[in-house]
Amino acid sequence: MDMDSEHHSSQYFTQQLSRALNQELSLSIIQPGVFGISGPTFPFHIYIYTHFIAQRISSTIHDIDNIHIDAEDILIQQHKIIQRIKTLAGQAVRIYARHTVVARIDKKMSLEFQQDHHLQKAVAGKYRYGLFFNGDLVSIAIFSGGRHMDERPLSYRSFELIRFCHKQGIIVVGGISKLIQAFQADFHPGDIMTYADRDWSQDSSLTKIGFLKKSQTSPQQFWFNGQERHTLTPSNEDELKKLYPSGYPKSNSGSLKMVLTL
Repeated sequence: MDMDSEHHSSQYFTQQLSRALNQELSLSIIQPGVFGISGPTFPFHIYIYTHFIAQRISSTIHDIDNIHIDAEDILIQQHKIIQRIKTLAGQAVRIYARHTVVARIDKKMSLEFQQDHHLQKAVAGKYRYGLFFNGDLVSIAIFSGGRHMDERPLSYRSFELIRFCHKQGIIVVGGISKLIQAFQADFHPGDIMTYADRDWSQDSSLTKIGFLKKSQTSPQQFWFNGQERHTLTPSNEDELKKLYPSGYPKSNSGSLKMVLTL
């Protein structure tokens, strides 16, 4: 896609987002290949990166939260992106966790839910939990297996919260706490760690339930083949370029490593 086409696509996305939020939003050119979306009452500033731009803007002049999106993702999953922004802007249906039922879910249900409602690639994980509201699955959490920690007693296990998401258009207030409590009751973890995507927020709301920021990872490099990203490393760079010769490099903003000690 050329620059003019990506500009047109970004304009269309801005219009659709404005309608969905019922807010006045405008598109501007931040620098060649990077567009910005903002509005008088919009609580975020959105940066859109065309395929010509491999790296994120390292620093911004905006005090509000910044959201970084690749133009390719808008083409592939525009509806999901708009729904997530609506949720972040407080325009989702609110359900309280006390009105839901928590239960283990199977791999098939978990993968289908992620494919429908999560922006990242669906993963199986090892342990899968869901919240049901009137029989409808509205939120899920996917955990890894437990890992020994060298500096901890043999009985200590650290688990990773790999995925967490709500059904599009819904937010379960207290949902993540209820899911973690169910997992904790079953497996008694010493701690649970997770990564918060800095493309979507420069801080993590998980601090509200006891997670602490332990570190910040550097931006991750990818090779984009037109439909999906492949993690790019010095060891696989030549292979990926050979497999996907029309691909090109992209990166994200890195992540926050968050840990909940139990």
